[in-house]
Amino acid sequence: MDAFVKSELQNGIGTITFFHPQSNSMPGTQLRKLATEIEKLGKDDSVKVIVLKSEGEKAFCAGASFDELIAIKDLETGTTFFSGFAMVINAMRKAPKFILARVQGKAVGGGVGIASSADYTFAVETASVKLSELAVGIGPFVVGPAVERKVGTAAFCQLTINATEWQSAAWAKEKGLYAELFSTVEEMDKGISILASKLASSNPEAMSMLKKVMWKGTEDWDQLLIERAGMSGKLVLSEFTVNAINKFKQKS
Repeated sequence: MDAFVKSELQNGIGTITFFHPQSNSMPGTQLRKLATEIEKLGKDDSVKVIVLKSEGEKAFCAGASFDELIAIKDLETGTTFFSGFAMVINAMRKAPKFILARVQGKAVGGGVGIASSADYTFAVETASVKLSELAVGIGPFVVGPAVERKVGTAAFCQLTINATEWQSAAWAKEKGLYAELFSTVEEMDKGISILASKLASSNPEAMSMLKKVMWKGTEDWDQLLIERAGMSGKLVLSEFTVNAINKFKQKS
């Protein structure tokens, strides 16, 4: 299948699905489509709650597209690429609807950022997490604020510094990244359906007001995350990072 981002609406529940054949990694165009779709459903009065999911079984999202990373040759291009993750996180943050994330597989880098930016995240017991950015010479600068907000500074530092090690889904639940864990995808989907249906019949105004309260203190993220994108955009140009990404690609 080719990469896609699509949405559907049923009984007040707006479901956004994304897919990329390379373990749901995210090129810049895919990130922008995802941000646009989130913004669209956020403005649609017929949508009461948003469910965010990806296709496939093994990976929820493998983070940034290495093919696109290695092709970056100047600061402007690099900043623009990493701004894609900033756009997705800010779209999730500012959407006046609760966003439920469905994590059916492993989450890496930007994928952890997306899972952290949801208001309520469901996951299966095999959905391990890793912030691998330092291992390829950069850092989780753009997704960092979202991850740290969700799991706390100590856990964020653990993920960031120990960049080559997976942390289990149980660890992620203990730290607050995952709200609920399930042994099978079928059980998880049932749980998502139950909560989404309850929220679809809840007071939209109350949920919108609650969302603002829950995200208080992040009002500067429109500017902050773009500044962070510039930090990553600069580092990705370094010889160290270019070599590290090429070595990583050869292993995978």
